[in-house]
Amino acid sequence: MRILIIGGTVFVGRHITEAAIAVGHDVTVFHRGRSGADLFPGSTHLTGDRDSDLSALADGQWDVTIDVCAYFPRQVGTLARALGGGERGDRGGRGGHYIYISSTSAYKTPVSSGFDEDAPLAELADAATEVITDETYGGLKVACERLAVELFGQDRTTIVRPTYVVGPHDYSYRFTWWVERIARGGHVLAPGPEDGPIQVIDARDMGAWIISLAERSVTGTFHAVSPPPPFGFGDMLEAIVAQVAPEGTRLIWADADFLLEFGETAESIPLWPGGDNESDINTANPARAYAAGLAPRPISQTIAEVHAAELAAPTPPRAGVGLTSEREAELIAAWRAIQAAGPHVE
Repeated sequence: MRILIIGGTVFVGRHITEAAIAVGHDVTVFHRGRSGADLFPGSTHLTGDRDSDLSALADGQWDVTIDVCAYFPRQVGTLARALGGGERGDRGGRGGHYIYISSTSAYKTPVSSGFDEDAPLAELADAATEVITDETYGGLKVACERLAVELFGQDRTTIVRPTYVVGPHDYSYRFTWWVERIARGGHVLAPGPEDGPIQVIDARDMGAWIISLAERSVTGTFHAVSPPPPFGFGDMLEAIVAQVAPEGTRLIWADADFLLEFGETAESIPLWPGGDNESDINTANPARAYAAGLAPRPISQTIAEVHAAELAAPTPPRAGVGLTSEREAELIAAWRAIQAAGPHVE
């Protein structure tokens, strides 16, 4: 198959590209040339900017277009037009089957545990906004999804809604931070509640599955999440401890209210459900995706492989993600002081 990947050199796109090449497809990657230009020497690299210069897509015909990096509906529209489509019914022109990487943030919260792909979706208060915030991100993804169906056709469009994507080359460093912090051992601040919901998906599993969907021309909307609920933050941290923690490592569980009072967030404590007022989206039902072939590896395997990848080639930590050693020690000391103050403190 001839596959065009928009944003095919960084993390999610990189793993999708690797999966496509691994099974022998003819791959074209469109990217800005800022990173990954030396990757995939056997593939075609087209350089441009989806916000300002899509001229590199003026020629060419593809069976599938996989769009990893559309955040605004206009980006879906300009891509469709660059591929010779762009009007309702034109079916995407030369781009073929369109696969759009969306997000489980697309849902209107709150949602019930185990919700499926037909749950109510987020809506934008301002349909013209191009400001990405916690309040607009999901609605913008929904707007992209809807325009994709209009321009490429429902029978040629696949929507993939992943949760937190993890694995080697993860520049967000959120999951990686926990793996590497626990691998250092000692007393590790663990943010409550232990049963706060969390789901992840290994980028390599998602990439291979997306290529499989393309090969089989599977359309529709799917959750790319793992494990099925219920799965708590405590389960995730204990899985990391079991894989990489040195002897003597101890998780020090602190209440969410305490951490919030001290100003911590889901950025300073990565992936923390207690710092996310929409953490219920981490309870998505993956049954439809599993029936369509998604087969995530055990989280224990992802943990071990992320740690091995970091030992081989450390990822530069992302500024602001994760606690410093000093801040972690300060929080543990403050929590212990509160606990020692009396039984009236939970």
